Amino acid sequence: MKKLIVGAMAVAMLASLLVVSGKIQGQTQPQRPAATGDVPHKVGLIDMAEVFKDYQKFKGLRDELQAEIEHSDNKARAMMEEMKKLQELAQSGQYKQDSAEFKKIEQQLITRKGELESFRQVQQREFLRRESEIYKTVYLDVQDMVRMYAEKFDYTLIVRFNRSKVDEAENPQEVIQSMNRQVVYHRGQDDITPRILQALNQQYSRAQQGG
Repeated sequence: MKKLIVGAMAVAMLASLLVVSGKIQGQTQPQRPAATGDVPHKVGLIDMAEVFKDYQKFKGLRDELQAEIEHSDNKARAMMEEMKKLQELAQSGQYKQDSAEFKKIEQQLITRKGELESFRQVQQREFLRRESEIYKTVYLDVQDMVRMYAEKFDYTLIVRFNRSKVDEAENPQEVIQSMNRQVVYHRGQDDITPRILQALNQQYSRAQQGG
């Protein structure tokens, strides 16, 4: 089981506790305006691969694209089936090779082949464009959510990392990749992946419900 994701209420309670704590400290210690350079760094970590994998909006957009790809494949198969019938008709011996009917079938085959190749090329370019747009849209969603979270909880830097552990690697290549990670150690609370993912899915759910 993945560890429990902090809910919106818990986040709000945490924020209020931080405010109260700040007031108490202000009563016992003299407050001094801190220079910009004196602000302590607070680093957070996020596993973007896991966010993309479990973000419901990403799944929904990919499912829509997959449905369109399947529809395109069905259309291409229908075009191929039509070509197959023309090919069978040309090879049936029903028409002489120098007859007008045979030449007409031949020309239809050439035309259908060109149409199929053109259709496939156009669809491939369009699907690649759509897929890149999906990744861009989702990345910007995550970026905005990370920015809001960082500003709310005073993070000065958010770094991408891989949450999986070295001892979970199953082959030598994965072991080497795990050992080459930039983040060697982090505290559990530094990993903001679950909280960002929860916030994104809640936001997407509200948008789907029209709220």
